[in-house]
Amino acid sequence: MDVIMPQLGETVAEGTVTVWHKKPGESVAAGELLFEVSTDKVDTEVPAPASGVLTEVLVPEGETVAVGTRLGVIAGSGDAPPAPAENNAGVAPPPAPATRTAPGARNRRNRDARGRPLSPVVRRLIGEHGIEIESVEGTGVGGRPTKNDVRAFLDAGAERLPAPRDGRMIIPFSKLRRLTADRMVRSLATSPHVFQGVEVAFHRVDAARRAHGDAWKAREGSSLTYLPFIAHALCAALAEYPHLNASVEGESLVVHGRINLGVAVDLGPDGLTVPVIKDADRLSVAALARAVADLASRARARTLKPDDLTEGTYTISNSGAFGTLFTAPIINQPQVAILSTDGIARRPVAVETAEGEEAVVIRPVGILAQSFDHRAVDGAYSAAFLRRLKQIIETSDWAAALG
Repeated sequence: MDVIMPQLGETVAEGTVTVWHKKPGESVAAGELLFEVSTDKVDTEVPAPASGVLTEVLVPEGETVAVGTRLGVIAGSGDAPPAPAENNAGVAPPPAPATRTAPGARNRRNRDARGRPLSPVVRRLIGEHGIEIESVEGTGVGGRPTKNDVRAFLDAGAERLPAPRDGRMIIPFSKLRRLTADRMVRSLATSPHVFQGVEVAFHRVDAARRAHGDAWKAREGSSLTYLPFIAHALCAALAEYPHLNASVEGESLVVHGRINLGVAVDLGPDGLTVPVIKDADRLSVAALARAVADLASRARARTLKPDDLTEGTYTISNSGAFGTLFTAPIINQPQVAILSTDGIARRPVAVETAEGEEAVVIRPVGILAQSFDHRAVDGAYSAAFLRRLKQIIETSDWAAALG
């Protein structure tokens, strides 16, 4: 059985084999750790796909290859290597090995001036911090610099590359930055974006946060934010407006049976990633809060698993911590909509009293804005969805939901 470079996320095109845990000739059991892979988004351990003997390693440690490339071969315990043919006449030659994405130019980009292979994570750190990798002593296989070597070098106060004399700083895009840029351009070229927003009062959510926030932080170690409440209401609204929980395929709209919420996580200047909460509509507010915190933490630590980055059906982009008024986000293809959650601030709001009189009260208010693909739905459908989302947030008993 061939050992293949796995697809580590929907947007990942290549990976670097960082460690082989078995050598040719050694036995391995299905599910046993076989090798490790590094990409711009995740570092992950890959188990053996079958039991047997690792007969070949086709891609050595430190080499970067495309998704789907043959990395090695596992022969079943009862398999014997084929005997050489005595007469090759009339026998078709064996198929050519899988083409790798590492001919000349790409290999040079994946190695430093000393010829040491550089993983995607190391290349990202180089571009992000502007350091000369040749100055970093590597502790990896064959002296290659690892991400820990680069971080130790930075912690030791290594000097950055000097800026040009005119004061400009030239910062090459990291691979993740390039990937993010390419996807954003492709999305705008693919989908006719339309942007709508509604103003939402979060007084009921705020009451729940005040009632349970201290106990939550003591128990969970993190603050109880607005995001899990919004996500819970969003799932309820999507169940009523399923054409927004969909994707466009050719000339058809594919409405998904599951609600898998992607949550955009900022990774600093390098770009962003969108881990996915599977079956989010089945989770409570508390479970959603834990899922968001877990995925965000692992995204920033670069420890997401490949499964964390796939099968999203709708995405939330959260800029609220920065106090933004509203954001027009770009759709995460092939989805058809994305919601932006922006800053929530206390503002005067006109309300009607029980006696039918008008009054002005102070409430926490923010804008929820959606970009949608006009191929999939029209403005009235999106507006009705946003109205329903607003209604759920403003009328639900969130304190009871957490009690």
